[in-house]
Formats: sequence, structure tokens, C-alpha cells
Amino acid sequence: MAAWYLIDNKAEYQKAVDRYEVVRDAEKGSAEHKEKLLLAFLINKYEEEEWNIPEVDPIELIKIRMEEFGYKASDLAKEYGDKGTISKVLNYKQALSLTMIRKFSKFLRIPVEALTQEYSLQ
Repeated sequence: MAAWYLIDNKAEYQKAVDRYEVVRDAEKGSAEHKEKLLLAFLINKYEEEEWNIPEVDPIELIKIRMEEFGYKASDLAKEYGDKGTISKVLNYKQALSLTMIRKFSKFLRIPVEALTQEYSLQ
């Protein structure tokens, strides 16, 4: 396990994100799982300081983060488990559920508060 410190620049940030992707599915209680938790904290801290979260509704924010990470709706479906529901949510036909908010907050590294903002369905 590498020694991790507060992230100071984009290169360190990218290194941390790359490593996070490697250990993302680590078994709970393992050294890699502890490293994953530390990386999530460090990445989140850097993002809070460096990025201003845009004033957009939760669905647009999800779409922005998907684009930033190169994810597709199928990646969200793998995380949540239901492609049809993801499609409805991304097209403003169904509201985010609490389970989705929790999973997408972790998966897309978006603060929960940003995903709980009110928005209109179509």
C-alpha cells in the first residue's frame, strides 16, 4: 500500500483516482478497503477545495460527473442494478431514490446534499 498524503495538485489527484478505481471493489476489512476509504476521503477533500459544484439540478450534476469520468448509463445500471430505472431517472421521468442517491454519491463522488436538491420531473 502506497503512503497517501493530502492531494496538492492534479497529478496527485489523478494518481489517487486511478488507484481508487483499482481498489474500488476491495473486500471490506482488507488493507485495500482501508486504502479505498482513505483515497475517497482525500479525493473528496481535494474536489471540495478545487471544484465549485455547479448550480444545477441533481440529474444534470450526475450527467456532468458521468461525462467527467467517462461513464455511460450502463455503468450507473451496474452500480444500481436496473437499466430501465436509470433511463427514467436520467430523462426526468422518475425521481432519484434514497438508494440511488447513496450509491451515486459514492460512485460519482458527488456530495449527498447536492443529490437531494429538489428538481422537477417531466
